[in-house]
Amino acid sequence: MNKKVPMRQCVGCREMKSKKELLRIIKTAENEIFLDATGKKNGRGAYICPNEECLALALGNKGLERSLKTAIPREVIESLTKEMGIIAKG
Repeated sequence: MNKKVPMRQCVGCREMKSKKELLRIIKTAENEIFLDATGKKNGRGAYICPNEECLALALGNKGLERSLKTAIPREVIESLTKEMGIIAKG
């Protein structure tokens, strides 16, 4: 039997992709928002393609805020953008 591939929707481009292709951004119980590299941390998660265009779309259409059910502070956006830039180039 084939194992089912877990699919998630990018909050930016809204495309369904396999979980492995996407990055997970989480909001913890303490209202901290950060990139979850392992994909296994506790918290409310939102999935996004590893590129800055999708991050810009997710912020523009408020998809990230909706998924995490909170407003996203400017410094968090800046740190996510920085991390995304590193991942996209790397």
